[in-house]
Amino acid sequence: MFLDRVSNLITFYNIISQLAERQGGRKTLAAIESGQVWPTRGIYFFFEPGEVRTISGEGDRVVRVASHGSGANDPSTLWGGLLGTRGGPSGRGNHRASIFRLLIGEALLRRSGRSLPSWGVGGSQRDTARKLGLDLAAVAAEEGALEVEVSDYIRQMPFTWMSAPPGPSPDGRRAYYERQAIALLSNASGQADPPSPNWLGRLSSRERVRVSGLWNNNHVQREYSDKFLAALTAAADREVTRRARP
Repeated sequence: MFLDRVSNLITFYNIISQLAERQGGRKTLAAIESGQVWPTRGIYFFFEPGEVRTISGEGDRVVRVASHGSGANDPSTLWGGLLGTRGGPSGRGNHRASIFRLLIGEALLRRSGRSLPSWGVGGSQRDTARKLGLDLAAVAAEEGALEVEVSDYIRQMPFTWMSAPPGPSPDGRRAYYERQAIALLSNASGQADPPSPNWLGRLSSRERVRVSGLWNNNHVQREYSDKFLAALTAAADREVTRRARP
């Protein structure tokens, strides 16, 4: 079983590597090309400086799998989601609208030994200030400084992406690819590439982040299907073909 898992991980990374190469290489949110064409809905795969594969061969390790555009009536897009993850021009963002930003910010706080009681509390800064009895201006200033740190961190993380597969119920398949990739990459069972000893996610309060080695809280304890890799290969091939059309 372990050898099968390793073989499947190698296949997965080969697919993602070929996809990134055909897209002109991985991107970072700090250096997005102007005029880049993005699919309306899709899946992205984030890497992280210093995180490398140690079981499935050489190369960088995927540390987060996620997507945007979760339903037919959802107005969000892949690019819109990435913009929310990146934060605004000033570096400030909204961790209450991005679990990725929330998790990174929390871990950064723990690494520095700081405390920010408002982080991750409430639906808005105003609600949080009222709930905790804090001054709104102070909450905005303190959270704003950490939001900039989060943006600086995330903007250095390379990523690649794939549009949601075409055909009937694209969102159902998008969710399938997302959860299957997370299940395969998760080290919750101790059979995938583990995080480095210094990985920031080891400081997360979420046990599933710590044990999986992923900035994901869902699907990390699922079983994956071998059929997923054949489907991922076909989807990646369609992505390349779609982008190659004039």
